[in-house]
Parts: sequence; C-alpha cells; structure tokens
Amino acid sequence: MKKVLLCLLGLVTPLYAAETIPDDLVIIQKPIIFDDKRKALTLQYMQERYGMVQDEPTIEPRMVVVHWTVIPTFEKTFAAFNPPQLPAARDGIRSGGDLNVSSQFVIDRDGTIYQLMPETTMARHTIGLNYTAIGIENIADGNSLPMTEAQLTANTKLISYLANKYPIEYVLGHSEYHRFRDTKWWKETDANYFTEKNDPDIAFMNRLRSQLSDLSLKPLP
Repeated sequence: MKKVLLCLLGLVTPLYAAETIPDDLVIIQKPIIFDDKRKALTLQYMQERYGMVQDEPTIEPRMVVVHWTVIPTFEKTFAAFNPPQLPAARDGIRSGGDLNVSSQFVIDRDGTIYQLMPETTMARHTIGLNYTAIGIENIADGNSLPMTEAQLTANTKLISYLANKYPIEYVLGHSEYHRFRDTKWWKETDANYFTEKNDPDIAFMNRLRSQLSDLSLKPLP
C-alpha cells in the first residue's frame, strides 16, 4: 500500500518500476516539465557537449553524483528546475547551452525523496558526466543548512536501490567531479567549460560511501 501513495502528487505514469522498490524506500513522484522543448534542448546538449547524436535523451547510468542545492526549500528548488530553458539568472553557465539545470532526484531536509525525472533521462547537473550520471540534489548549503542525518540515511537507501538496478561504478560529490577530467568518462567537448564546486562537503561524502561499503563501487580516480 505504501507505494500507492507515491502517485498522490498527480503523476499519471510512474517514473520507475514500482515493483523493484524496497519496502523501506519511499519515493514521491514530482515530475518537472519534460515537453518537446525540453527534449529538444536535451538532445542538443548531448550533441554539442558530448558529441552524442541520439533520438531519445536517455543515459546508461554508471555513476551517481550527490549535490546540495543552496536553494533553501524543495518548493523553490522545484520551481528553479521546472522550466525547460535556462533562466537569465544563470547566464554564468549559458555557454553550456540553453537547457535548464535539473536532477533526477531531490532529497528534502527531513529525508523525503522526490523524483523529478526518470532515472535514465539525462538531466543537466554535472559538466562532462551528465550522459552517464544520475543526479541527487539535497536541500542544503553547507552553512546555515548543513546536510542532515535524515539526508544521509535517504541518500544511502536511494543509492543502494539504484546500484542494485543499474551497474553503478562510482558515487561522487559534485565537488569531486573534477577528478574525472582526465579519464575516459569525461566527454565535455570544451576544455574551458568547467566550474569549481564545493558540494557536498567531503566529510559527508566519506560517511555516505562508508554506508555503501557493501556495494561494488570503484574508488574515485
């Protein structure tokens, strides 16, 4: 019965295979707009940034990237991610394309997990790696809103589920994505398109990976 509650926010078609979700994992469906415009922008992003020409904006997940939003609430985060096109306020990353930023999942401060997009649809959240990375945003900023114990537990459960569903090899924080720049995984076509990140803090990521020690994860490059 618990999984029936996941559609209460108005989703018609679930974004996941419900029968595969463990009983102790609750994921609330809250899809952002993914219309023809967002699809076209995503396909354009994949072609221009990664040299990938596809009919559908799908990915084959091999890694999970954990972020914090800086935005203080889930509601404001959803409002920021929902428009298909990058708003004028984000001109700092406009050179990367007009596709708006987003992530497949957002975890609220109390550990509530929201799914905004299908796991295998590309979201713009990590330069160079979006084509193979599932993104998890957390409502936090590392200062007045530090990552919570509830978020640690929720990230652990969610990533464990994802790693049992897909051949996930790496779990990294956004602050660690630079370690992939000189590897086969990095597909960004513009060597100058890169931004420094500090989310989440390394202490949180080390705790998270220790919670995931039963998975067959590879060490970061």
